[in-house]
Amino acid sequence: MTRARLDKLFTVLIAGVLAGLALAVAALPAALVFGIGFSALAAPYSELPNTLRTPPTPQRSNLYANDGTTLITSFYQEDRVDVPLTEVAPVMRQAIIAAEDARFHEHSGVDLRGVVRAFTVNQRDGTTRQGASTLTMQYVRNVLSNDPRLSERQRAAATELTTARKIQEMRYALALERELTKDEILGRYLNIAYFGAGAYGVAAASRRYFSKPPAELTLAEAALLAGLVRSPHTDDPINGDADAALARRAYVLDRLVESGQVPADAAARAGAEQLRLRPSQTPNDCTAVSAEHNDWGFFCDWFTRWWNAQPAFGATVDERQLTLRRGGFSIVSSLDPAVQRATSEQVRRIYSVDDRRAAPTAVVQPGTGRVLAMAVNRNYGVAANPAGQKNHPNTVNQLVAGGGAIEGYQAGSTFKVFTMLAALESGLPLSTEFDAPERILTDYSATGAASCDGYWCPRNANASMDGRHSMWTAFGESVNTYFAWLTERVGADRVVEMAERLGIVFRSEDDARLARHGAREWGPFTLGVSATTPLDLAGAYAAVAAEGSWCAPLPVVSIADAAGRPVAAARPNCRQAVDVDVARAAADAARCAVGDQSMYGQCARSTAEVLRHQLGRPVAGKTGSSDGYATETVVAFTPQLAVASIAANPDDPRDAVGQRVQRQLVEAVGEVLAFALRDEPVRDFVPPSETTAFRLTGARAGN
Repeated sequence: MTRARLDKLFTVLIAGVLAGLALAVAALPAALVFGIGFSALAAPYSELPNTLRTPPTPQRSNLYANDGTTLITSFYQEDRVDVPLTEVAPVMRQAIIAAEDARFHEHSGVDLRGVVRAFTVNQRDGTTRQGASTLTMQYVRNVLSNDPRLSERQRAAATELTTARKIQEMRYALALERELTKDEILGRYLNIAYFGAGAYGVAAASRRYFSKPPAELTLAEAALLAGLVRSPHTDDPINGDADAALARRAYVLDRLVESGQVPADAAARAGAEQLRLRPSQTPNDCTAVSAEHNDWGFFCDWFTRWWNAQPAFGATVDERQLTLRRGGFSIVSSLDPAVQRATSEQVRRIYSVDDRRAAPTAVVQPGTGRVLAMAVNRNYGVAANPAGQKNHPNTVNQLVAGGGAIEGYQAGSTFKVFTMLAALESGLPLSTEFDAPERILTDYSATGAASCDGYWCPRNANASMDGRHSMWTAFGESVNTYFAWLTERVGADRVVEMAERLGIVFRSEDDARLARHGAREWGPFTLGVSATTPLDLAGAYAAVAAEGSWCAPLPVVSIADAAGRPVAAARPNCRQAVDVDVARAAADAARCAVGDQSMYGQCARSTAEVLRHQLGRPVAGKTGSSDGYATETVVAFTPQLAVASIAANPDDPRDAVGQRVQRQLVEAVGEVLAFALRDEPVRDFVPPSETTAFRLTGARAGN
C-alpha cells in the first residue's frame, strides 16, 4: 500500500474518530465512536455530490431597462449575486481566512490540529465551546443547507450535528480539496456565506453595508465583514449589536497581524476607525421600484405576470416565481425610460393622479411585440387610498394590460378594424360600397336602446355620415351602419375570430361566453362592446402595421441565466395572422381615420384629422367612443410603432368620460409617437395591390 494511500486512510480515521468525540453532545461509548469511524473508513469515498462542484445557491435576478444598465428592480429570496474571486479585494480574502480558518492553505480540507484542539478544550470544559470546522467544511455545510432541490427537512438533515453527519462533512471536504484549488474553494465560500442584514455572499454584503463593490473594500471594512460570518444574526451592525461587530473586527485584525499578512500599525489604524456604514438595500419586487420611477411599477408588474405564464420557467406559477427569485437571471426589459417618461407626462396632462378617471396607455413595437412603455395616471403602490377611492391615487391593479380584477374597457369603433380585416380576408375589396342609412335594422337579436322590435338597429353618430361609402370612407368617418351591414355580409363569428387571432383576450366572463357560444349572433361586437385593454389593442394594430404579423406582447429584449447563457423565452413569439396584402389594405384604410391619405387617394373626412399634421409622417389609426361616451379610445400607428390609449373610470363604467377628452387623447398619442420616433427615419406604408383594393375575389387565406 502506498504512503499516500496510508496517509489518506489515517486522515479519515483520525478525522472521523476525533470529530465524533468533539461534537458528541453526551459521552458516547468508545466502541460506538470507533465503530462509526471504522465504518466510515471501510466504505470507499462517496462520489462527490454535483451540488458541491457547482453549488445551486439562490441568486437574485435583476430587471433592467432596455439600455441593459438602468436597474428597474430585483427579485430574490436571498440577496446574493456571485462574483469571481478576482473581483474581491485581496484584503477581504485574507480577512475571511484569518477569521475562519487560519490554516486554510496548510490542510487538505480537514485540520487535524484544529480537531485535536477542539476536542481538548471541549473535554476540559464539558461543553462544545470550540468547533473544528475548516473553511472547506463550512462551505460543504452551507451548500447542503442551501440546496433548493431539497425540502426544508432534507436540508436540516443534511447539516444536523451528529457524529455520522460530521464525518460525512469531513469526507466531502477532503474529496472537494482534491478536485478544486484553494482559490476556487475560497471564491465559492465567499459567495455562499451569510453576512447578516439579508446579505448573502460578499458582493451583496459589500453593497448592503458600504454601498460599494467588494473589489473596493478597505482593511477596516473587510475585517468587519469577515467578523460577521461567525454570528451574522446577532453581530449585524445595522439591525443587531454594533459593539459586538466592532469587537469581532478587532479580533480579525489581530489574527491578520499574527499571521503576518497585515502590519501592526495598519491594523491599529483600521481598528481605531469609527464604524462608517453606508447601508443600501437592494430593491426587491415591483413595489420596491425607486420613487422617482414609480410609474415603472406597472410595467414591472406586467413583466411578472408574463414571467408567471412562461412554461420554460417551471410547471406552475409557484415554480416559476421560485425560478425568478433564485435563478440569478439578468433580464434586459423592453422598457424605454425616455419613451416611458414622455408617455407618463402625456397621460398626466389628460388626468391627474388624483382623478377618478384614468388614461392607461401602451406603446408596442410592430414585428416584435416588445412593449416600450406602459403608463397610467396612478401611483404604483399599496398605500391606502381615501375613503371611497378604490383605485386612486394608489393601486397595484394592472390598469394597462388587464388581469386580476381588471377586465378592461370598451374601446368603441376601434373594433371596426376586425370587421374590415375579416371582410378583406373573405374576398371583399376596399372599394366595397354600401348606401349607409342613418339607422339600419339587422338580423341580430338585441335588447335595450339599440333594439328595434328585438333586433339590433344601430345608428350613425350624426346625419352627415349617411350615404354611399367604401371601406376607406366608412372607416375614416366611423360609419356605424356601414360596419353593421358589413358584419352581416361577413358573419359576426368571423369578426370575433379575427379579433382573437390578433390578440384580443376576453377577460370578462360574459364576453368569453358570447365569444365561445354566441359569436354568430354577436353583431354589436363590431362597435367595440367587448372589454379590452390598451395593451391588447396596441398589439392588434401593431399586427396591421407589421403587415399581418402578430406578435405576443413581450416585456424583454434578452434574458441570460446565472451562467450568462441566453434564454429562448426572450425571443419574440410572432406568427402571420393575416395575409400580407389584407393587412396592407387595412392599414391603407386606417390612414383615412387620422387625416392621412390612402395610396389610392380614397380618403375623405376623418375623426382625428389633426394627427397626420401633428406627427408629420405617414400614420394610420382609429378613434372609438363607447355608448354614451362612457369611454374614449385612440389608436395610432406607423410601420415602426403603435400606441393605444383609453380614457375610462376603472371603478365605475357608468361614469362617462365625455366626448371632449377624445381630442386630448389624439394629441397625447401624437406626442408620444412623435417623441418615440424622433430619431427614426420616416417610413411609408406599402400600398395594397389593386386586386385587394378594387376587385371582388375568393377568400384571401393568410393565417
